[in-house]
Amino acid sequence: MILEMKVPSPGESIKEVEIATWLVKDGDYVEKDQAIAEVDSDKATLELPAEASGTITLKAEEGDAVAVGAVVCLIDTSAAKPSGDAPKEEVKPAAEAPKAAPVPEKTYATQAPSPAARKILDEKNIQPSDIVGTGKGGRITKDDAVNAIPSMGTPTGGNRGSERTKLSMLRRKVAERLVSAKNETAMLTTFNEVDMTAIYDLRAEYKDAFKEKHGLGLGFMSFFTKAVTRALQLYPDVNSMIDGQEKISYDFCDISVAVSGPKGLMVPVMRNAETLSFRGVEAEIKRLAIRARDGQITVDEMTGGTFTISNGGVFGSMLSTPIINPPQSGILGMHNVVERAVVKNGQIVIAPVMFVALSYDHRIIDGRESVGFLVAVKEVLENPVEHLMSGNAKKALEL
Repeated sequence: MILEMKVPSPGESIKEVEIATWLVKDGDYVEKDQAIAEVDSDKATLELPAEASGTITLKAEEGDAVAVGAVVCLIDTSAAKPSGDAPKEEVKPAAEAPKAAPVPEKTYATQAPSPAARKILDEKNIQPSDIVGTGKGGRITKDDAVNAIPSMGTPTGGNRGSERTKLSMLRRKVAERLVSAKNETAMLTTFNEVDMTAIYDLRAEYKDAFKEKHGLGLGFMSFFTKAVTRALQLYPDVNSMIDGQEKISYDFCDISVAVSGPKGLMVPVMRNAETLSFRGVEAEIKRLAIRARDGQITVDEMTGGTFTISNGGVFGSMLSTPIINPPQSGILGMHNVVERAVVKNGQIVIAPVMFVALSYDHRIIDGRESVGFLVAVKEVLENPVEHLMSGNAKKALEL
């Protein structure tokens, strides 16, 4: 029996996918549920599992755009599974072939350009010995001289190759959305700095116990997520978005978290993050990061966020202006922590400081809300025990 495998729908709004990589070859025997291909949609890269066991015949090439519901391969379910490797034929050494005549090296004409070519080379300050002539006997022609590029005093002989590859459907969609965000929103960015001393002290005191109790690291993201959800409730315009001539406001905080996956940036969503504990945030971030790393993130898991947090600090970024993730109206950019000189109680001291940035759509969020939101985040992070833990760190961390 020949089974036609069709492209399943990754999501309601997706009409076609692109064959990113075939994980099997034409004629291979595949097992049911074995991953046979990676397919790109405009939102995620997904694995395509075999629907039955048998011998596969590929009906699409890598890079092909295939409509949802189209046949991408055939599986002959009546084919027997190979019992083992077929016996290899003895390979006899071939008779030594006669040696080919040596290929003459390219002739480098040192003093044989045409008069017109020499004039052009003199104007470019190029020596004839630096040019490979294409004329008869290696003579430098006028075209050779016209196309010659001056070395400008830099060393020669290095590699100058290039490669042209097609962008994946996911990368093309990301590019399209980023350009759209820049062109269709009134995006501004406001900045502040956060003294991370209190968070460093909390992590130093409790991270080992937190790890032992919950099997999770106590990172920065749980503090930032809880600070953001609190600030969103204080400044609900930042948790809103524009739909035509209407504003949609939400009484929940679905926080999109930018993570780096094998196919590029992905933004899975923590649902109702305002209800999560420190342990809950860390567990959900770990789960989503692993799924992104393993290419298992679904379209539903990346759809519907109301606000985004992006942590460029893990790559060493000191300061940036993050781009809004449409149709959202705001995104918080975290950066690396650096020891800086700060003033406390009239004294200059060294403290771990992080610069933070809020990019926002000025069409819906005014300066008062944007600055107030970021100040609220800063205040919470600099005094988390009072604002996030009700004065009891051990209880908040469930220790």
